[in-house]
Amino acid sequence: MELRPYQREVIMPALEGKNVIIWLPTGSGKTRAAAYVAKRHLETVDQAKVVVLVNRVHLVTQHREEFNRMLDGRWAVVTLSGDMGPRAGFGHLARRNHLLICTAELLQMALNSPEEEEHVELTDFSLLVIDECHHTHKDTVYNIIMSRYLEHKLHRVQPLPQVLGLTASPGTGGASKLDGAINHVLQLCANLDTWCIMSPQEHQPQLHDVSHQPCKQYDLCQQRSQDPFGNLVKKLMDQIHDHPEMPEMSRNFGTQKYEQQVVKLSQTAAEAGLQQQRVYMLHLRRYNDALLILDTVRAVDALTMLQDFYDKERSTKMQVLLAERRLLAQFDAHKNKLAHLANQGPENPKLEKLEEILQKQFGGPNSSRGIIFTRTRQSAHSLLLWLQQQPGLQNLDIRAQILIGAGSNNQSPHMTQSDQQDVIRRFRDGTLNLLVATSVAEEGLDIPHCNVVVRYGLLTNEISMVQARGRARAGQSVYSFVAAKGSREHRRELTNEALEALMEQAVAAVKKMDQAKYQAKIRDLQHSALLRRAAQAAQRTKQQQQFQPEHVRLFCINCSVAVGHGSDLRKVEGTHHVNVNPNFSIYYTTSPMPVKMDRVFKDWSPGGAINCRNCGESWGLQINYKSVKLPVLRVHSMLLETPRGKVHTKKWSRVPFPVPDFDYTQHCAERLSELLLD
Repeated sequence: MELRPYQREVIMPALEGKNVIIWLPTGSGKTRAAAYVAKRHLETVDQAKVVVLVNRVHLVTQHREEFNRMLDGRWAVVTLSGDMGPRAGFGHLARRNHLLICTAELLQMALNSPEEEEHVELTDFSLLVIDECHHTHKDTVYNIIMSRYLEHKLHRVQPLPQVLGLTASPGTGGASKLDGAINHVLQLCANLDTWCIMSPQEHQPQLHDVSHQPCKQYDLCQQRSQDPFGNLVKKLMDQIHDHPEMPEMSRNFGTQKYEQQVVKLSQTAAEAGLQQQRVYMLHLRRYNDALLILDTVRAVDALTMLQDFYDKERSTKMQVLLAERRLLAQFDAHKNKLAHLANQGPENPKLEKLEEILQKQFGGPNSSRGIIFTRTRQSAHSLLLWLQQQPGLQNLDIRAQILIGAGSNNQSPHMTQSDQQDVIRRFRDGTLNLLVATSVAEEGLDIPHCNVVVRYGLLTNEISMVQARGRARAGQSVYSFVAAKGSREHRRELTNEALEALMEQAVAAVKKMDQAKYQAKIRDLQHSALLRRAAQAAQRTKQQQQFQPEHVRLFCINCSVAVGHGSDLRKVEGTHHVNVNPNFSIYYTTSPMPVKMDRVFKDWSPGGAINCRNCGESWGLQINYKSVKLPVLRVHSMLLETPRGKVHTKKWSRVPFPVPDFDYTQHCAERLSELLLD
């Protein structure tokens, strides 16, 4: 566990107790350097307490291995993540152990918890290690935690923990000019209260010797010469646009920009009570999703998505609007033609290019291990199916599996956190040799034998490019970018290369700043950030106090049936919005099977999904909280009627009325009183 000279160079100020960001390429040992800092901190600081924060659950286990090797059993280490099941409280574990490794969300929850067993303060820790610290910006959980730190600093609360940030890609913050990139790096330093960004100077040549950069290749193809399936989908979308109820809008089908337009108009239609128009927008979005899938994988995958959507519409909708009947009939009238075109249409040129890469990398005598990065969960599932079905790949030794995010959505299945851990373990030991992954695998995944990375038609920023490239850790690795020649994705990847160079220039410029000038700038940025956050908090409070809860009515977003008032709502654990009115149960049905979740919660467990009894719209789920059953509502399933009109919000935190916390004792007493009266 000895450090290399360049690692020792970058941690020297941290060993003196200074706040630093360690900036090293992926695969060069940032975690080991941080583990050494933690070890020396525990050895030299009285009553030392270290917390290591990560932004991905699978990194908890990975970091535990690295820190345990460095600490060699001399200190008590505990790991915490959402999938651990029943456990002692966060605060209790923090007091009984020397070093905690956890997801940032768990620390944030503990900082806000009123329960003694759960609660901690930042001042309880003497060293705070933040992995992938470039995420400390805007409203990320890292930055929320560090904003609390800066508030303590402003009010001279002592003692504050030392802060150690780790990153391979500070980024440019969307800037395209050097001044903007420098400001972004300075803001990152201010958010982390950084004394200096540390990267090797004296031992830079040795870093180059041990840091393996994969050979990058652009594997470009032409667009489909013919696209009969896509043309028919666009024709169906045109027919929807031609309905008299539809507003004027662009028809740039098959793009994310079109999707954003549809989502916005859907919200506008809901607030205006234009149910037919909202339905049209919902179906247009699904057709647009099909075009995006078609561009990524195969027409049969796009058709499967559409068929699943329309099957679900038939099975769940109890009250069908005129617009829904029209659209169901439209799909039924064309589904056979779509199926014929999907099976007869030309192959996706990107898939042909991907097959060439896989045959070259996995068809030789040497064993390969690789990751294909794609944008969505749906495309990951479709690519895995293609891998399993493509005749030209059946003779290759490809053992593939998907790696996608935990947490469910309405569009595609998800993985539990234990599923993720199992896939990573099997990939690490060689049982699997190919992952089809979303961005969940971009950061921190350390597989020394991984020698192939394919970025498949991705439109992302320079940070994602650097992180994904860094997964190719083995010598003689290949990093392939697959896209249509001249496409937006191709142009963006070229831009990312320029932005990576700009990022390096910006960091170099910040490192060269006069220390007094640098510190003054950091103080100004910190003060401005705190003022801005305070103003935002005041604005949110004002937003939430616009109306009395009893003056706001709740309606089903789909059928517009009135189902309650804002005064019926309470917050469980500050997050889950439940309706406590016992009469609310007449408005929904509950599925018999519990919703599958990848986390075990201390005071509640999931029950069945709940749906509007009138129309079948999905509203959320029922939870078993202590001894009571409570319906948890999704905000986007509800339309709110206020004294000034109807609104549809994306987050419960933005509703224009206050929602009090759920009081379990009071709720039980009220239910008991009602039973006695009955």
